[in-house]
Amino acid sequence: MTTPLFDLSGRLALVTGSARGLGHALALGLAQAGADVVVHGRDETATAEAAARIATGTGVTTHPVCFDVTDADAVREQLGALIERVGVPDVLVNNAGMQHRAPFNEFPTGQWDRLISTNLSSVFYVSQPVTAAMAERGTGGKVINIGSAMSALARQSIAPYTASKGGVAMLTKGMAADLARFDIQVNAISPGYFASEMNKDLWSDPEFDGWLKARTPAGRWGRFEELVGAAVFLSSPASSFVSGQNLHVDGGLTSVV
Repeated sequence: MTTPLFDLSGRLALVTGSARGLGHALALGLAQAGADVVVHGRDETATAEAAARIATGTGVTTHPVCFDVTDADAVREQLGALIERVGVPDVLVNNAGMQHRAPFNEFPTGQWDRLISTNLSSVFYVSQPVTAAMAERGTGGKVINIGSAMSALARQSIAPYTASKGGVAMLTKGMAADLARFDIQVNAISPGYFASEMNKDLWSDPEFDGWLKARTPAGRWGRFEELVGAAVFLSSPASSFVSGQNLHVDGGLTSVV
């Protein structure tokens, strides 16, 4: 038995930071649900190769695009050209992000600026022109902002990252309030600990690995494919009355002390 509730056929999804890692897994998952996908990255070769892999594996149409999400003018220019070329995205996933670890009193100002710009400001920069185009088109849309368990928790040496993801969680609520009248739903997905290139220094550390598995009720690290269901749900007609929510996909991490 199949249901159209989760069918993304005929929809166009833009996923930032989708040439690799979590973003690539999300783009692939949306494609497997039927969506055509705009694959975004900063390296033209890597982005084109990622888009080709998704197209070959799923049969959907993919469009590689490259721009710096922290450059507001470049974002607006490139998204304007993209919309003119392939149409208005039905789904926007703001996934691009970074991490830098240092004790609070030693955290470099330049890294603070870079981290906030990449993790938080980029959500504003990318969402503004895309949701404006969605509103003008008049058929609604979906925005998914990738947050973190660190929007609800904190840990040593990542205070700016925690601030950036807390900002994403609250920006999600504000966007949902403003955009609901255009039938645009805005939600966040906040992953717990997923083994990735960005946190290799954590999962390769036996002490941290043991702590994390003991701290998480599920007793393990998450797998990228376990985020796909949440993304498909929040991109689909099934979530038409869900907005302003922060869905934690974390093996129970944020539910326990």
